[in-house]
Amino acid sequence: MAISSYTDTRLLINGEWCDAASGKTLDVINPATGQPIGKVAHAGIAELDRALAAAQRGFEAWRKIPANERATTMRKAAGFVRERAADIARLMTQEQGKPFAEARVEVLAAADIIEWFADEGRRVYGRIVPSRNLSAQQLVLKEPIGPVAAFTPWNFPVNQIVRKLSAALASGCSFLVKAPEETPASPAGLLQAFVDAGVPPGTVGLVFGDPAEISSYLIPHPVIRKVTFTGSTPVGKQLAALAGAHMKRATMELGGHAPVIVAEDADVALAVKAAGGAKFRNAGQVCISPTRFLVHNSIREEFAAALVKHAEGLKLGDGLAEGTTLGPLANARRLSAMSKVLDDARKTGATVATGGERVGSEGNFFAPTVLTNVSLEADVFNNEPFGPIAAIRGFDKLEEAIAEANRLPFGLAGYAFTKSFSNVHLLSQQLEVGMLWINQPATPSPEMPFGGVKDSGYGSEGGPEAMEAYLVTKAVSVMAA
Repeated sequence: MAISSYTDTRLLINGEWCDAASGKTLDVINPATGQPIGKVAHAGIAELDRALAAAQRGFEAWRKIPANERATTMRKAAGFVRERAADIARLMTQEQGKPFAEARVEVLAAADIIEWFADEGRRVYGRIVPSRNLSAQQLVLKEPIGPVAAFTPWNFPVNQIVRKLSAALASGCSFLVKAPEETPASPAGLLQAFVDAGVPPGTVGLVFGDPAEISSYLIPHPVIRKVTFTGSTPVGKQLAALAGAHMKRATMELGGHAPVIVAEDADVALAVKAAGGAKFRNAGQVCISPTRFLVHNSIREEFAAALVKHAEGLKLGDGLAEGTTLGPLANARRLSAMSKVLDDARKTGATVATGGERVGSEGNFFAPTVLTNVSLEADVFNNEPFGPIAAIRGFDKLEEAIAEANRLPFGLAGYAFTKSFSNVHLLSQQLEVGMLWINQPATPSPEMPFGGVKDSGYGSEGGPEAMEAYLVTKAVSVMAA
């Protein structure tokens, strides 16, 4: 497979790519080799001020463009993304590590998301409310809230931006994103498509730098009217508190610890194929990744053996190598985190059925791991591992599994496998999650809500609900003169 050259990434301010005035840059590391492959510009306060001023001008221009024309421009951008999918995907694999096939699917899905929101923006309706005074007319108008500040993570460098970006632009807002310094080139490829499609300068902006400095400067700034963040729960709580202190509307898509309930009557082969595929996608670095496998004791050993076979059938390697189905972890920090999770699991009595160790001395490769007989005291059953580790525990009654699934403060995604309609009804009613997939892997789509409950955040990044966060409601009453 031909490898796209990896170029340095600059800042996007007022429709132009530029370096930081200080000249400061950060290295970008290929997680498959541990070696630098490029640099990314590091913004300071001067660049943030320029980006904010541009975002305000971009908003004033973009909001005045009719919704159908905005949709045309967004669809043009989606076309560019689709045409450039292979190139953007190769950049993503080099900087993030996921297999090329997964990266390409992520980029192509981004084009679909842009197109769906482009059309949804044409359906932002107000309403006429019958007046108690026949001489007056009462209107309810929906208007864009203003410039948006977004903060996104490295695990899905394009997907996590495009959901926010598409909803914001479809609503008439401008969009300034602080993307991850570890994976800068693929987000730059996404934003370039919008520049090439002809959005007014400043409508989209991209900065990199010190996360704490940038968030503490952008969120309180009077130009910013809406904040959206995807990342860990602790950081999300800090940013939500900062947004609240300045009366900024916020959407928070935070960490999860997704339970997988495999009922007594489940199709074991289907459960292993669906949940196993979802578990090891992107090396488990997925906020909606299945993590706590709760399996009925009558089929627990069968399920565990099948999941081990699935894990051992994965091909670990460089994401650009032919046949790779499991890439490296995105950074060296994840290797240390996996080691701590495994040490704790062993100390609390878990059995390592397969994997459980780093592979090789170069790059961030960690073997796909299956743990059995996992204690409720184990860290892996209480905190999201965010890596290629599946932890299995048995249950006797479905109600016990539901109680365990709901025990933690997280409530992002959940999975279940059963042939019983009564089980489906019980699971649908009682599981405390924002998204539930039954008898299938995760299948998020632009038209469905995407978000969590409890400590997994609030707000949606999918469906018509996603648009509401970027709109304000204005009541207008007009009396005949």
